[in-house]
Amino acid sequence: MNFQAPATETMEKIIDLHHDIMFFVVFIVTFVLVILVQLLRLFYYKNFSTLRYRFSHHETVEKVWTYIPAMILLTIASPSFSLLYSIDELHDPKITLKIIGHQWY
Repeated sequence: MNFQAPATETMEKIIDLHHDIMFFVVFIVTFVLVILVQLLRLFYYKNFSTLRYRFSHHETVEKVWTYIPAMILLTIASPSFSLLYSIDELHDPKITLKIIGHQWY
């Protein structure tokens, strides 16, 4: 969880992104755990056959648990792609090498 002190601005952004993503992860894991415990209690104490009928082929629930994770992944992807491309940038390199490799040449 602890990173060493960053030497560049890009590394600072990477650490900030890590902390932001960990917030999402902790929130999602806590939410899923609470829902799982509630459903286990519900299925343990109630009639299983009537509850199974209520949750079977429920299109709204299926859409929700498809769209919400997709939106979360898109929210996380945009800053991570910008960081990925900023890592690849070189500012005023001291030397440039051109290396050519041939396989079975």
